[in-house]
Amino acid sequence: MKKSTRPQDWVGSFAANGGPRYLQIVGFMEQAISDDRLKPGDRLPPQRQLADRLDVDLTTVTRAYTEARRRHLLEARGAAGSFVAAPKVDLSQVLDLSMNIPPPPAGIDLDDLLRQGVSQVLIHSDADLLMTYHLGGGSSADRAAGAMWLQEPLGRIDESRVLVCPGAQSALAALLLSQTRPGEVILAEPLAYPGLLTAAAQLGRRVVAVGVDGEGMRPDLLVTLARKHQARVVYLNPTLQNPTTHTMPATRRAEIAAVATRLDLRIIEDDPYWRFAAQPPRPLAYYAPRHVFHVSTLSKCLLPGLRTAYVVMPEGQEQEEVLGALRSFVLMSTPLMTALSTQWVHDGTATSLLEGIRNEAWARQELALRTLGDPGLAGSGGIHLWQALPAHWSGQEFVIRAGQAGLNVVSHSSFEVEPAPSGQGFGGRGAAHIRISLGRSRSRFELVNALRRLSELTRRRSMREVVV
Repeated sequence: MKKSTRPQDWVGSFAANGGPRYLQIVGFMEQAISDDRLKPGDRLPPQRQLADRLDVDLTTVTRAYTEARRRHLLEARGAAGSFVAAPKVDLSQVLDLSMNIPPPPAGIDLDDLLRQGVSQVLIHSDADLLMTYHLGGGSSADRAAGAMWLQEPLGRIDESRVLVCPGAQSALAALLLSQTRPGEVILAEPLAYPGLLTAAAQLGRRVVAVGVDGEGMRPDLLVTLARKHQARVVYLNPTLQNPTTHTMPATRRAEIAAVATRLDLRIIEDDPYWRFAAQPPRPLAYYAPRHVFHVSTLSKCLLPGLRTAYVVMPEGQEQEEVLGALRSFVLMSTPLMTALSTQWVHDGTATSLLEGIRNEAWARQELALRTLGDPGLAGSGGIHLWQALPAHWSGQEFVIRAGQAGLNVVSHSSFEVEPAPSGQGFGGRGAAHIRISLGRSRSRFELVNALRRLSELTRRRSMREVVV
């Protein structure tokens, strides 16, 4: 039996705004396990001893140990005590690094938060109204919540310009349907969000790539291709771009906005990751408010289940065309989830939840960079990384072999737009890449296990060497 690990070897200091203390203790365990300061088989101190050491109630430590067991961090061995659990070897388990969703919030009891939130919604709303049809675009309170949520990136905006949609994907499809005609070209960067490519293909629109340099889409090539294809719409994801993680600097945003203004283009600005960036520039909608549809979803920065996205219409643009397109395939947002989003934005819960998710995302970024140890990794604080593969791997071969090894990842081919002119710059064609999503893993412990397996796989030189 191993000697008990001393509390001071792995316990950190409580943060005043770090959430419930029992969850902070679990966080200390997760971090120590990820950093190898706690290893499988290490015995943790008795609960009363740890409570005395931390000057907290015994019930706080008991609740922490219970939560740690639920997350498979610890195992109890009766009178022998509590020990760090060994990683479960389950060859049927697939570790998902392919889905871009926010991680569980650090220091927040999500179960309690949901119970309290729904309770508040039911107190302030009529249950009958939550279960009936609603007009598309959101109520006055919903639109006001959107304007409030977007005030930090965009400044004060009139709530009448805000549409509330059931997720960003439906918003993008409605914008394509209302702002373009079948056969028209939509301009985008060489690598773009697959949901945009799927929606365009289903609606009979073409997406054509505009070359990029180290700052993003090149304004000169945008002018050339907009005139060549008589394009009216440009799609951009300018902050922590999916998949490259690149953030377009303010100077380039202003240049792109100037081109849109001069050529009377409409920009669909898909901006789900703005709040994860350390010091993001103002969105494109700030530079060209009369030419940009700004799309901001809560699914990528709070909870996917909220299914709430805000669309800020260009100044002076009528909404009915977009709402009509939206109603053609989804009549309305889910009233209960929209009401919960509105409640959380108005009472400040959304901001607290965002802080917990952002702290966890940043911690996972640092953990991933350390674990993978690849200087070529691109990641700037968001919920995914962009990794170049060694020359002996193609993207699709790697995805297949990773799946056989119990890992789901996405290759660069899922994001590729039609060939662009030379000068693509960052993230262009050449070396195969994969996107590594960090949010789906239930714990940092599970994430480290997945990343270590991924790192081992990338180093193998022959596909025959791949083992599970």
